[in-house]
Amino acid sequence: MNFLYLLLVFVPISIVGHFMGFSETAMFILSALGIVPLAGVMGTATEGVSHYAGSRIGGFLNATFGNATELIIGIIGLKAGLFEVVKSSIAGSVIGNILLVLGLSMFCGGLKYKTQTFNKNAVRLTSSMLLFAVVCLTIPAIFTHTLSDKTLTTKYEGINVLVAIILLIIYICQIIFTFFTHKDVLATEEAEENDGEVEEPKWNLKISILMLVLSTVFIAIMSEFFVGAVEPMTEQVGLPVTFVGIILVPIIGNAAEHSTAIIMALKNKMSVSMEIALGSSLQIILFVAPVLILLSLLWKPMSVVFTPFELVALFSSVIIANKLVDDGKSNWLEGFVLVATYVILGAMFFIV
Repeated sequence: MNFLYLLLVFVPISIVGHFMGFSETAMFILSALGIVPLAGVMGTATEGVSHYAGSRIGGFLNATFGNATELIIGIIGLKAGLFEVVKSSIAGSVIGNILLVLGLSMFCGGLKYKTQTFNKNAVRLTSSMLLFAVVCLTIPAIFTHTLSDKTLTTKYEGINVLVAIILLIIYICQIIFTFFTHKDVLATEEAEENDGEVEEPKWNLKISILMLVLSTVFIAIMSEFFVGAVEPMTEQVGLPVTFVGIILVPIIGNAAEHSTAIIMALKNKMSVSMEIALGSSLQIILFVAPVLILLSLLWKPMSVVFTPFELVALFSSVIIANKLVDDGKSNWLEGFVLVATYVILGAMFFIV
């Protein structure tokens, strides 16, 4: 994780570049490189606060700030009117976490260990919830694609709001299940997986809170630069906007989390690695997506109507995830196939 902190130098460079009028392509690259380490700082700070706040509050903070970077980028994207980029980033985060992050974790861990095992009961719960969540999220799209008139009206926009509220209710229920009604069972499983080891936080409580606040502020600033450069950059370079939303934005927003998942796999903690990948996808659908849908009402209602290809990619990724957790084992070949599938999907989105 330390090597990511070297990229913090791009934060002041981006700020200087903004006032000196750097090109949009340069600002896109510089701000993206600045967001990556800031997301890592936010994650470390959140873990520090969680350690001192106790298991219940700590778990809630981890769940809330786990995808804070994507949420901040999404809010600024809504404000800028980039609804297609925001919508694509939701699907891209889910697809990327499952195929790219989980794939790289399995591949890298599998090269070091012939076969890796994980707690399939705990991971199966997350993967099953992920499948249900994807079904709920894609209902508006499936419904819209069945209409003879493809023009969305305010009559159908209310469906997105209803789905968003239901997803948030499911999110709250999941928190209650994880941190209250079944906390003992899940805590026991986690302790067994980590052999009772508890890592000390990197910073004390005061420094953790300070770093959490500072990282949030600077991520918001970098996101302003990043989102503002998306459309001009795509025109200059010739990249499809959908490709930027579904591939580049999720990779940039999740880079720090991605590296953590791979590191955990290399330490033979595959359960942790899988929970990072699948759990992050679940948070995107149950928390980030509905919050963005509801916040879009402040500007212009955003309808989460995915294209048929995005729907196929989403469902395929989640079905693959559910299939992989059946035996509670993983190897490098499974990881390689996941990454290869992600590359194929990325190529298709680039062409589209």
